[in-house]
Amino acid sequence: MLLMPGFLQVAYYYYFSSQVRRSITYGDQPRNRLDLHFPANIDEPKPVVIFVTGGAWIIGYKAWGAFLGKQLAERDIIVACIDYRNFPQGTISDMVTDASEGISFICSNISAYGGDPDRIYLMGQSAGAHISSCALLDQAFKEAKGEKGTCWSVSQMKAYFGLSGGYNLLKLVDHFHNRGLYRSLFLSIMEGEESLPKFSPEVKLKDPSAKAAVCHLPPIVLFHGTADRSMPPCASEDFVDALQSLGAKAELVLYKGKTHTDLFLQVSLGGGLLAAVEYCYDAKTKSCLEAISVHGIKCCLFDVCRIL
Repeated sequence: MLLMPGFLQVAYYYYFSSQVRRSITYGDQPRNRLDLHFPANIDEPKPVVIFVTGGAWIIGYKAWGAFLGKQLAERDIIVACIDYRNFPQGTISDMVTDASEGISFICSNISAYGGDPDRIYLMGQSAGAHISSCALLDQAFKEAKGEKGTCWSVSQMKAYFGLSGGYNLLKLVDHFHNRGLYRSLFLSIMEGEESLPKFSPEVKLKDPSAKAAVCHLPPIVLFHGTADRSMPPCASEDFVDALQSLGAKAELVLYKGKTHTDLFLQVSLGGGLLAAVEYCYDAKTKSCLEAISVHGIKCCLFDVCRIL
């Protein structure tokens, strides 16, 4: 009940604001749609955040990104929320393909909507962090091998941000089973136990060709709450360790006592708080989202869930 006013405010914004362009088609499969959240004024090309929402691979929906979209649009950033097929309409390979197609659409077309194609950032939350990291790593492996994939390049992503994600499915099967996402259902979503390594970014980094692929990755920042029971924080800790061991620019930001929803939903509804994303403004570049390329990851481009 306490969250209801915030929900209503965001729902009104999502359905009635002229700053939201809903259900733009990016592919020919079911649910290949995305929403764009715009700043009030598009007086110059704006930085862009591509956001892949969570939902346990079953109830993900682009509208869940309205919380983030509203916050960032108010701060002069365009947000693209990608929808994708959920189970049972699709399985994990379909979800990763959809996310990659959505990313490709944004890279190819965002300039027509007022976005800056040279300042595109990729972000995923929960299951969306897993899906988007799979898409990112798959593309990096393709580029390292010289394969032709979708019409986007990892080099077009200025940075990747994973919020409360899981990156090694082999370690999560029993955890999810105990939490109510039963093993048989989870394995159906993930196309069987034999496919778990394929869709586990942390495990894929053990591939002999991973070193070459990691060289293509953008800076990566993962965020996790230490009290997250839905997705254990060790999931982000282990992934960052694996990335760093191969020389990737990767960092982990842990939030003591914060839960799975604290980092996104509850705080996003928190009135005047900068709830979903904090960014730093760089005086030299005159751009909030270029700071990471000037000062590196530790400038804290995104500081998720700063609670006053």
